[in-house]
Amino acid sequence: MPSSATRREANARAAKAADQAAREVASDDEHPPFQAGLIPAPEPVRFLDEHGNRVEPNTDDYEAPDDNLVLECYRKMMIGRRFDVQATALTKQGRLAVYPSSRGQEACQVGSVLTIRDDDWFFPTYRDSVALVTRGIDPVEVLTLLRGDAHCGYDPAATFTAAQCTPLATQLLHAVGAAYGEARQGRDRVALAFIGDGATSEGDFHEALNFAAVFKAPTVFVVQNNGWAISVPLSKQTAAPSLAYKGIGYGVVCEQVDGNDALAVLAVVGKAVNWARAGKGPVLIELHTYRMEAHTNADDSTRYRTDEEVEEWSHRDPVVRLEAYLRSVGRLDDDLIEQIKAEGEAAAAALRDRMNLDPSVAPSSLFEHVYAEPTAQLREQQEMVDSEIAAEAEAEEN
Repeated sequence: MPSSATRREANARAAKAADQAAREVASDDEHPPFQAGLIPAPEPVRFLDEHGNRVEPNTDDYEAPDDNLVLECYRKMMIGRRFDVQATALTKQGRLAVYPSSRGQEACQVGSVLTIRDDDWFFPTYRDSVALVTRGIDPVEVLTLLRGDAHCGYDPAATFTAAQCTPLATQLLHAVGAAYGEARQGRDRVALAFIGDGATSEGDFHEALNFAAVFKAPTVFVVQNNGWAISVPLSKQTAAPSLAYKGIGYGVVCEQVDGNDALAVLAVVGKAVNWARAGKGPVLIELHTYRMEAHTNADDSTRYRTDEEVEEWSHRDPVVRLEAYLRSVGRLDDDLIEQIKAEGEAAAAALRDRMNLDPSVAPSSLFEHVYAEPTAQLREQQEMVDSEIAAEAEAEEN
């Protein structure tokens, strides 16, 4: 019987041979393989330092995105940040029930969404309002869920965008199913699915990775690791050197990226989308970033993190970093920045005016989309509400 050492050596040789074979097969077409196979880069991939200076990435696996796309990314990030500030203000004014800010995560959200087509599927979390606005969804419809008017303000089928998901990681299985279904029908659509770092501790996350890998569902999983799952730090969530490593055991290509570097996000997520679209299988990407605001307006983040930590991350601001880079390559000046700011202010003013109008909501809509076939109890409740509305209407007439 072979010794344990002999078995380990044999397994190592087999794994190396399999990895080499996979690289040779993948390199035969126009979609080159990820340089290290399943293994992510030892440090987060970056193209820009904290000051916006161009640096050589620690892996030659990615090409820098076109400057026109980078400029559009900057514009969308600026507009998205202004939207985020306005939504936060609307919460303080009582126009929203809750709002989870994504300030500081603009490069993650905008950069990732810009890599997919309009007819690709997007599965967001509750914190991804900026990504939805970037995708072209009406800002008021984006905030409908957070105002409490409906489960979703936009049409998921028409926008290829799932409803914002509050339960952690449950949307990942939906994303894999949608991607697999599209592939089965011969369409080359991919599914881009966002989660936070805390969601990687959920069983649905692991089940989705396994399903996607086994069936080669064209899914790109993007983990926005902003350091905190509400008040729980990353150190209490995992012992892994990077959340990206969690895909290796399932056979999923992995990468980790500086999520505050928009160039790196565009390059890595863009390659992952092309990889998945070509039928190579799913990709797991960890974007290292930081949540600058509290978890939501109902949270007091000073109870679990220090001002010094927040101050340190403020010097890695993704918008400031990208602005410095675009200035250095002559694609951005003061006049253009003012134009973009004016566009953001106009969008914020329009959102403010529309959100200050009281919505007209039919009470009967409360009972819609609860079950495919309403239960007897649900019908009874709806009849009770309908009778109360009818009684009020009759009283007003009299």
